[in-house]
Amino acid sequence: MKRASTTLESARLDRELEFQEVCKKTKIPLRYLIAFENEKVEDFPQEPYCSLMVKDYADFLGLNGEEVLCLFRRDYDRRNQIPANRRFWFSLTPQLAFTLFVSILAIIFASYLISEYLKFNRPPRLQVNWPQEYSQQTVEISGVTDPESTVKINESLVIVDREGNFKKNIQISTPEASIVVEAKSPAGVTTKDEKVLK
Repeated sequence: MKRASTTLESARLDRELEFQEVCKKTKIPLRYLIAFENEKVEDFPQEPYCSLMVKDYADFLGLNGEEVLCLFRRDYDRRNQIPANRRFWFSLTPQLAFTLFVSILAIIFASYLISEYLKFNRPPRLQVNWPQEYSQQTVEISGVTDPESTVKINESLVIVDREGNFKKNIQISTPEASIVVEAKSPAGVTTKDEKVLK
């Protein structure tokens, strides 16, 4: 099967012409002449200049320019299919960019909802400052919890300030008293700390 590149090359060699001479007489840049004969598709000029240059080159060599151009287009289209098959499967289109943007927003929103849900349903933190020494009648119990939590000491409600601090004096009726501190979140999840004072 005749190819445009070999037809051009054979005609040029038969006329004993160098690329530089053809370039000077046809005004076709040297790199394009070399590309046409070596089928370096990546070096071809853009259309319609590519077809015009091929036809001019063929006419200059005494060939039928239209016939060579038909061969060239056939060969070029065949060569052009190879990169098409090797294209990356991923190409960023406006539709894909929009889909990615919406997907990222959905993931961020879902992550926020999950974190808020977990935060709402987790047990509240509770740190109790147990006294080292106390009298047998009264003991001060203090600590820190989440500001939104409700605190009870031995089933008695305690005021929690904006920072989550609480404090209450408890009456001790027995030598060994059991004190239970309970913090309850708005979701109803509780954290307990219990100690027997001896």
